[in-house]
Amino acid sequence: MARGKKSGLKIAIIGGGSSYTPEIVEGFILRYDRLPVRELWLVDIEAGRRKLEIVGELAKRMVAKSGLPIEVHLTLDRRQAIEGADFVSTQLRVGLLEARKWDERLPNLHGVIGQETTGPGGMMKAMRTIPVLLDIAKDIEELSPHAWLLNFTNPAGMVTEALNRYSGVRSIGLCNAPIGLQKWLSKKYDTPASRIFTEFVGLNHLHWVTRVEVDGVDRLPELLDKREEYSGKNVPATEWDPDFLRSLGGLPSYYLKYFYMRDAMLAEQLESLKSNGTRAEVVKRVEDELFELYADPGLQEKPKQLEQRGGAYYSEAAVNLMESLHNDLRDIQTINVRNGKTLDFLPEDAGIEVNCVITGQGPIALPVSRVPEQAKGLIAAVKTYERLTIEAAVTGDRDIALQAMVSHPLVPSVTVAKKLLGEMLEKNKPYLPAFHRS
Repeated sequence: MARGKKSGLKIAIIGGGSSYTPEIVEGFILRYDRLPVRELWLVDIEAGRRKLEIVGELAKRMVAKSGLPIEVHLTLDRRQAIEGADFVSTQLRVGLLEARKWDERLPNLHGVIGQETTGPGGMMKAMRTIPVLLDIAKDIEELSPHAWLLNFTNPAGMVTEALNRYSGVRSIGLCNAPIGLQKWLSKKYDTPASRIFTEFVGLNHLHWVTRVEVDGVDRLPELLDKREEYSGKNVPATEWDPDFLRSLGGLPSYYLKYFYMRDAMLAEQLESLKSNGTRAEVVKRVEDELFELYADPGLQEKPKQLEQRGGAYYSEAAVNLMESLHNDLRDIQTINVRNGKTLDFLPEDAGIEVNCVITGQGPIALPVSRVPEQAKGLIAAVKTYERLTIEAAVTGDRDIALQAMVSHPLVPSVTVAKKLLGEMLEKNKPYLPAFHRS
């Protein structure tokens, strides 16, 4: 990364009008001595212009307060932002929160879990998103072939696998759940994160933590026995069954509640739908409040309310990853990468979420010490659905899309799958033209 070493880094954030942007700007300011950003380009589309201007002006005020020589550029010209970039980070939402609302609502109307990254909702989000990310990847290949593409756009695992399979860009997927767990453990045991080792096994939003060592002491049995858990703002806190958890062999991702506790989670969703609307509608209210705060010309820092969004800490994960790639730190981070031979029951080009050593040349997946036998079937089933969804997104083939929908463990029957697919494709007509050609 010679360019960055000499003159400072150019970083492009695609989806720069996101409510998360102040967090990543704060990260660049705090890490400036190790990650010398000279140009920060915040990119959005016409529909996001107003948010880009509000959050972009806040970013400029934050940088001005810091006194650092970081140039902040706001643009709707993606190619201008990407050209010569060292890092491109994607945090976009195709169809905005309105599309997410239907991802959640339509499955609920058929008695199925409605969630933006899991089940039928996650499938629609993936199919809207993958073609857009592959288009961005073409620009990167042409204008900045040595850049790293760090993808936080959900469903991060599927999107990253599609990038690795269908583009030549150096891409890595990341999620806020692993760093959130590290922070939770650090607080719980009053121990620096550097003294805690966790081993993740599985897929994005479908992982099991099979080792938790704090200062060299194995804490996993204790965590499983006490049912103490780290959860996200976007997943209801419903307790695990104690016998099930103790015998599971790994601390499950909170997203696994949708699979292991489907009845309770669906009941909570249907109740919430009546009282508060979908999660998308709740998030819309939080975002509206955030952007009111951001628009205050006196605000010069990231507001505390940002932590109410489900993706808190993602930007810290993104900045950690950039710093490690830039400086060849060779530390361990949990990210989404190509499987290779790490999980021998999945295809080599499958995307997985595991611990990796982060070098200047990219991540190296670490061997996993143990995969619980009882997790393998669910991992394989969801991976089948993911690969079919990726193929449907790339080809626009309804038959493949139907097979993807039927393959998902949360979809109860072919009848429900056909109804849902028809309704959801119709609702997504503006974003999925390939499925509506005669």
